[in-house]
Parts: sequence; structure tokens; C-alpha cells
Amino acid sequence: MSRITDATSTIDAQPGHGSNAGVILDLIRSGHSRSRAEIARSTGLSPSTVAQRIDALIASGYIREAGEGVSQGGRRPRTLEVDPSSGVVCSVDLGSHHATFGLIDLSGRLIAVRNENMDIGQGPQRILTWIMAVADELVAEHAEPGHRLRGYGIGLPGPVDSTTGRMVSPSRMPGWNGVDVAAAMTELSGLPSATDNDANLMALGEHDSLGDDVQHLVFVKAGSSIGCGVIALGGLYHGYHGMAGDISHVTVPGAPPVLCSCGRTGCLDAVAGGAAIVQALRDAGVEVADTSEVLALARDAHPLATQMLREAGSRVGGVLATIMNFFNPQRLVLGGILGEAEAFVAGVRSTIYFECLPMVTDDLDIAVSVAKDRAGIRGAGRLVLDKLFDAAEINRVVR
Repeated sequence: MSRITDATSTIDAQPGHGSNAGVILDLIRSGHSRSRAEIARSTGLSPSTVAQRIDALIASGYIREAGEGVSQGGRRPRTLEVDPSSGVVCSVDLGSHHATFGLIDLSGRLIAVRNENMDIGQGPQRILTWIMAVADELVAEHAEPGHRLRGYGIGLPGPVDSTTGRMVSPSRMPGWNGVDVAAAMTELSGLPSATDNDANLMALGEHDSLGDDVQHLVFVKAGSSIGCGVIALGGLYHGYHGMAGDISHVTVPGAPPVLCSCGRTGCLDAVAGGAAIVQALRDAGVEVADTSEVLALARDAHPLATQMLREAGSRVGGVLATIMNFFNPQRLVLGGILGEAEAFVAGVRSTIYFECLPMVTDDLDIAVSVAKDRAGIRGAGRLVLDKLFDAAEINRVVR
């Protein structure tokens, strides 16, 4: 699991910028440098200085020697890696009525996954206390002896202001508006915590699964509601206040005037999300409980369910076509439960290919998520591990 970089602030590892232990650890975590010699070449530091920094990181429990690397003409170098033995983190992907938990060691390896039902409307105090209880159970059941819980990463189903960390007018989340969830979790648990919008963290989790070859990616969370996260230059792009990629409330031309939670009509979320499809089928006399039942009907060749999924895909594709023309990403990823519906995916594809310039679509990879339902917890894990391995904190500990 590589380090998160924000598209607006990447670490410069050129000579003169790698003189501290935090940056050296970052090079090891990212996989850019795995030996003392590689670190010396990347940073411009002398071998003796690199050796001092490495010894300090090993002594502090951050890294360990993992074996022998490939020889470049002399003795085989000792490879370096993050030491996973000093703890684990809990990552959580919250929805309106469900949560996915992940237990991740400090090297980024996913140890355990658990799915739980919940009601986000119970408010932050009860939900965060419940998260702590589930995390303790996961540690007791799956962590190695002596591996203590080190922090929490949480994906939230609503807008998060990236400058303040506070939630901003989240629909269907009564009691959460204005709450700095990370700060509240840290106050309750006494542990470092990090939060972001769930679609952003899904984009991070997908990018982590794909590797650094994909530098420009748009991830669409298509579930009961519609969300979007953007990876630019290999890092999450938040925009000015963290609202980059929020396509939920883009007005869809020609869509029916369905009232949205934001108070307007015809928003993408209100006419193309899973909840909207369920309601439209009910209005047409088809009894369905949730989005998964819609997909089951479509797999069984139900004509109206299939038509509505394709129509929803076309509406999402129409909004995404503008984004594709503007941003020109390498990859468009469809995640969430609607990404599993062939009719929905076909609607997105056909509209984008029809409405985008050939230069945009010639090398555009439109794909279903490879991380699938683990994208959110993988992204949340990356988020909190970056907080734990913040260069300034590492330097303080090592000193």
C-alpha cells in the first residue's frame, strides 16, 4: 500500500530535500527506494548519513530489513520495508444503512473485513462509539499478539470540507452537519483519526489496487446515490474546499423534475441513483425492496428494470462525458452496486463514446472497479496510515 500524495502537494525527493527520516520513510513506503543505496541516490545524501537515518527508523520500530535485493554489480543490498509488527489500523466505509470495516497492518496489508448493518441517522456520538467497539472486536479476533490499534480511517457518505475537516450539509445524515468527525473520533478514542468523503476514499482505494501506472483516474460510486472521486497526477484531487468530483447535484438536461434532497429538481442523484430507480419501479407497480433486487430483476431479463438501469447509465454518462472532455483521464472506473449491472455500464459507455471527442475516448479505459466493495476501506486505510507516518511526526519521534 503506497503513500497518498495530494495532487496539489507532492513530496520532492530531489537532492537537498531528503535529509530527514520522515522523507526517507516515505521513499520506502512508496516503493521508490528499497535499499540504502537507492535512498542515497534519490536524496543525494551520503551513505553514512543514510545509514544513520535508517538505523534510527529501525530502532524506532518503523522499518525493518526484509532480505536481500538484486545486486547491481557488488554485494546484494539489504531491502527495507515498513515493519508491520507494531500495530494495526481500523478503516471504515460508512453508508446510510451499512458499514464495511477493515483491519489493516502498518505495511498496508488487509487482515480482516467485516460488514455490519447500521443507521447513520443515530448521530455521530453513537456511531463513533459503535465503531470503536467493532474495531476492538476485530483486533481481538484477527490481530497478532501485541499488535495494538493505532488509529482510524473513516469514509463518510457526505461532503467533507478539506480545509476544516467538517461535514457540510450532508443529506440523509441528521446530526452530522458541521461535525469534525476525525477530531470527534480522536477525542473519544485517544487515537489519530482521518476522514474524507466516501467516494474520494474509493478513488484512493481503486488507485492503490491499480498501482502508479494510472496517474489520472475518475471513480464513480454508483449505488443508492451517486458520488465521484478524482485522482490527478497520482494523488487525490480535492479542489478548493474538497468538493471536486461532486456530481450528485448536477442537473440532468431532459430529466423528470424529481425533487432532490438538496431542494432542487432533476439532480443526477435524484434521477439516476439506485434509490431513484427503486422508487421509479415502485411507481410503475413493480415491488422491489432495494437496489440489489433491481439488479436481480435485470439479470432475470425483466424489461422495465433493464430499461431503467440503462437509462440511469445514460444519464450518468451524459454528466461524465463533460468531465471526460475536460479532465481527459486515463481510466474511468464504475464502482458501487450499479457498476455490477451490465445495462447500467452499457448506458454509461454508449453515452460517453457518443458525446466525447475521439481523442478523449481513443485511449480511455472505461472499467468496472477491481477493488469492488473493498475500495472504500482500502482508501480509508491509506488515509490514516499517511497520518500515522506524517514526516514531521516521524522526525519528532526519531529525534
